[in-house]
Amino acid sequence: MTAKSLRHRVRQALEAVAEPVRAPAMQAYMKSAMPYLGVSSVPRRTALKTVFGGLDWADSAAWQNDVLALWRDAEFREERYAAIELCAVKAARPFQRIDALPMYEEMIVSGAWWDYVDEIAGHRLWVLLQNDRAAMTKRMLDWSTDDDMWKRRSSIICQLPAKGATELDLLYRCIEPSIGSTEFFLRKAIGWALRQYAWTDPDEVARYVAANEGRLSGLSKREALKNGGKRRIAK
Repeated sequence: MTAKSLRHRVRQALEAVAEPVRAPAMQAYMKSAMPYLGVSSVPRRTALKTVFGGLDWADSAAWQNDVLALWRDAEFREERYAAIELCAVKAARPFQRIDALPMYEEMIVSGAWWDYVDEIAGHRLWVLLQNDRAAMTKRMLDWSTDDDMWKRRSSIICQLPAKGATELDLLYRCIEPSIGSTEFFLRKAIGWALRQYAWTDPDEVARYVAANEGRLSGLSKREALKNGGKRRIAK
């Protein structure tokens, strides 16, 4: 299947389950310049599962070509969501290596909004980190000091699914360059990453928050301590 025919099939599948009356509200909620078709997440995933089910690629370059064709040529926001979902299909698992990072970087930088970035950073970057630990660690540390705010956010939340496998040194080093930022999305990311790890080790998160009491924003602290850390820090 060519990239053009794949785009056509994706558009047809999305239009078949779209509710156009919902599109303006979806666009307003996401503050999106790109219009919506009006497809909510559950029917979108169901429709795309049918389209993507039989896909296969000879190599990573072919897979990335299809993902980026969907992403770059999207006219509706759901088509970009489709590109992100194409990143996660089973047939793409062998390609989740460090050489896929430039593709994800383009999507993060050009997407530049939380609905795109959080899905990519919170899921796809974590897989790359598992598969190419040393190279990805270096790149995430580089991203943590980047001028692009969304790359910084991505470095902070790239271990969200890690639980007990969280590398605390990497998490704290990625937080450090942004710990004093006034940017909402960075403050929120710091709190979110800490709160997520608090499900595994609330005492450690409480310790970190106490040690950085005067440096963390109120938002970051509130988010970090939602999972019981506040009770522990008070002891």
